[in-house]
Amino acid sequence: MRVAILALDGVFDTGLTVLMDVFSTTNELAAAHGIQRPPIEVSLVGLRERVRTAQGFEANVNPLDSVRKPDWIVVPALNAKMPLQVEAALERNDVREAAGQLSVWRTKGYSIAGACVGTFILGEAGILDGREATTTWSLAPLFRQRFPNVNLDETRMIAGSEGTVTAGAAMGHLDLALWLVRLASPDLASLVAKMLLIDKRPSQARYIMPNYLAHADPLVERFERWARDHLADGFSLDAAAAALAVGPRTLQRRTEAVVGRSPLAFFQDLRVERAEHLLSIGRRLEDIASEVGYADAGTLRALIRRRLGRGVRDLRTEIKS
Repeated sequence: MRVAILALDGVFDTGLTVLMDVFSTTNELAAAHGIQRPPIEVSLVGLRERVRTAQGFEANVNPLDSVRKPDWIVVPALNAKMPLQVEAALERNDVREAAGQLSVWRTKGYSIAGACVGTFILGEAGILDGREATTTWSLAPLFRQRFPNVNLDETRMIAGSEGTVTAGAAMGHLDLALWLVRLASPDLASLVAKMLLIDKRPSQARYIMPNYLAHADPLVERFERWARDHLADGFSLDAAAAALAVGPRTLQRRTEAVVGRSPLAFFQDLRVERAEHLLSIGRRLEDIASEVGYADAGTLRALIRRRLGRGVRDLRTEIKS
């Protein structure tokens, strides 16, 4: 499989090197097991002859048309972690040029992947419209604002549609690299995961901080504060809207636009977050259930598993370790 990594100035060093290290490790392990032809043929490509990483290292890159047509073009993140930094990066001439090139390459049948902030460049290229995608969870409100036609689910670590795949927050580069290796050889992917101690992380849900997302919008931030004060009371959209002096439809629309969830779903996220904290300090699930508004601990247990992808027993084991 041929992979071209598209590097731009200010590329996130860890993202770039994680991709290259996973692919090189794959090839080394393949050789050690008697596979003579490297399963991953990697090229570093760019729009200029050289790029400078965010940490100031320089690397030579090749024009894409100088390498054999890749099976995948991968866009690692730029070193922009805050919304204003991302917006400024997307206005750069080279980033706009790269987005334009990605759009052209997609029409020519190239498969394209991006991780973390790299997903924004795919979004700018328009190649995610109407497709399922994920991105770094902390920037999901900005992603929704800029790309309303993308079916975003920031709880996922990897989201793929035909010809495109996206990965979540910074270390999602690791998950993306392993996903691509798995296309070439599932057996090698398993071996690489064991050699590099790569855990399975199908979801970003456990890492998402609802209050961080809520701060992207004043109304949603007020709703988040109200919700935390009423976790034990159960949820009523009408009551929440009345307390915030807005109509139910306004609250519904704004919450969905900012955090990608209904007010009820966001309220449940806060319940799970609170329950996880209380579990970490040794509280009984039955007591926790009543504190977050459930008469039945089994209902809370099911919600935790659905939201976090792991059960109460798993959480307690992780806490003890």
